[in-house]
Amino acid sequence: MRKNSKPALLLAVLLGLTACNDSFLDQTATTDLTEESVFADSAYATGFLTEIYADIGFDTDLNRFTTLADGIGTGGLQCATDESEPRESSSIMSGVAFATGTINPVIVTTDAWDKCYTNIRRCNRFMQLADRAPIDAATLRQYKAEARFLRAWYYYILLRHYGGVPIVYDKIYGAEDKIDATRRTYEECVDYIVDECNAILAENVLRPRNSGRSNGRISQAACYALIMRVTLDAASPLHNGSGFGTDQTKLLLGYADYSLERWGRAYEAAKRAMQMQGDYRLFEVHTCHKFPDANDGKSEPGWGFYAVQSPGEFVNVNSDETSRGTFSYPYAAYQEIILMKKQPLSIATCQLLDPPSCGGNGGAGYAYYDLAKAFPMVDGKPVGESAYPYSDLQPAQNRDPRFENSIVYNGSKICNQQNYFYTVYTFTGENSTQDAIYSGTPTGLYTRKMLPRAASGNWWIEPIQSRPLIRFAEVMLSYAEAMNEYKGPDFSETLNDGYTYSALEVLKLIRRRAGILPGSDDMYGLKAGMTQAEMREAIRQERRLELAFEGFRFFDVRRWMIAEDTENKEMHGLEITRTVSDGGTITYVPREFVVRRHAFRRAMYFWPIPYAEIVKTPELIQNPYYD
Repeated sequence: MRKNSKPALLLAVLLGLTACNDSFLDQTATTDLTEESVFADSAYATGFLTEIYADIGFDTDLNRFTTLADGIGTGGLQCATDESEPRESSSIMSGVAFATGTINPVIVTTDAWDKCYTNIRRCNRFMQLADRAPIDAATLRQYKAEARFLRAWYYYILLRHYGGVPIVYDKIYGAEDKIDATRRTYEECVDYIVDECNAILAENVLRPRNSGRSNGRISQAACYALIMRVTLDAASPLHNGSGFGTDQTKLLLGYADYSLERWGRAYEAAKRAMQMQGDYRLFEVHTCHKFPDANDGKSEPGWGFYAVQSPGEFVNVNSDETSRGTFSYPYAAYQEIILMKKQPLSIATCQLLDPPSCGGNGGAGYAYYDLAKAFPMVDGKPVGESAYPYSDLQPAQNRDPRFENSIVYNGSKICNQQNYFYTVYTFTGENSTQDAIYSGTPTGLYTRKMLPRAASGNWWIEPIQSRPLIRFAEVMLSYAEAMNEYKGPDFSETLNDGYTYSALEVLKLIRRRAGILPGSDDMYGLKAGMTQAEMREAIRQERRLELAFEGFRFFDVRRWMIAEDTENKEMHGLEITRTVSDGGTITYVPREFVVRRHAFRRAMYFWPIPYAEIVKTPELIQNPYYD
């Protein structure tokens, strides 16, 4: 193992030239492995590729911002937005710094820079050396295509964080090499990622979709979806000719001029993803399965929305009979999953999300009341505009079922040590519990999305932890967004599945799966005859609810250039006070209150490049407004 002791070596961490050149080699049981011995053995070579997979999805981990002091997270991207309040910590954490407007190059986490470039270097090494491994030709081509995609994926993470970044291409730098750290333009990075994905597809060595033990591996669908994501971002207001930045940085962060055709490119990419092979579609099941209580096997509107958060738990749910007929799902809850982060059995997610009485530690943060209130009623109409009354004391009654599958509130029933009907009480006052506001939660709420129903943080049952990174609901919403911007709200077309789609139809399908009622007008609470601007807002709202806590909100409000509104305001909680009169009468009084005021600076549309990288690499240009 070669050590690098030259302090002036440019981008040493960026390109993985640390004390040990590759952490995969450090983590093997055999300490004498060399590059030659790794790629002379099929198991070790395959393990090298697996190590590259290990970091996939790190950027959207619920506990991405973890303190070194206690090892417990202070949340992830959700806690740097209007979704969640971070867990309190004495350490300076990036999530809090983004929320308070104090983020800067010195304190920002370096994980996006370090992990992405480390894994890009691993991808290059694997693709260059894998031919030495005794792996059959077909499998080797597949593995190399997977590595090539992963390299593009990590570049995409860099791009959405920083804008244009240095592109290493196929090169592996040595200790004595001159490293080109010049940031490429935003356009160059977009084209590179798209071209890489198209080249992988042209090779035709990946399956349209994976199943069984191969779930989680890269497929053709992942390539289509990544192209869709990159082109959608590129067409969005922040990058599409906004002029954001200084003269030195504008082209690093977007295009010089606006072009409607960028929306056309995004629309074509999303349309291609909508029609890709593999039978991807919404998992629209409304019958509860594998939940050991009286509701098992009974109707539960929107149950499929819950199931796709942990599809490995429901591999045998292949159909559902509804009033609309029988729906078949040959891939069960994986029907909707395009890419996922594979993780071992554990109670880690329960510990991050559960209230304290169920073994939770708050490591994923606490849901804001602002998001909770944004979910519509069961008729699809906003709270206060619906025919159904709303009460803070019974917030799930007659509500969009996604609310109860996303938020834990006072009176929620969850799992606690074999008690599947355990009631969480967040009220303050007489007989309050450890889950109460100001004690267990600063907002009066907890996050439920991705929380298994039949496990808890203080029980020995270890549920499946794997979570989706790309699902078909995102593809549909991206298709609707690009279609509305390029073709308008009234455009519709018939795709290869025989169904006719418009932006409105996509929203209706998403809401139907959610369990919202169609109403007598079959509009699911949506307005008929929406203008382009109204449709834009409807799509943005649906993304906010459908994709909550999945890492989208942070980047969505930036690419739409609305973060100065959504992140520059007070965030609220819900306090419920319980009192008992002398006569024994119990009353509950709800009160909305300010948890924190978020502050947003224009610099925060992009992440600052870590200070340590800037000072050792003079040609590396810092993002604007961080100087």
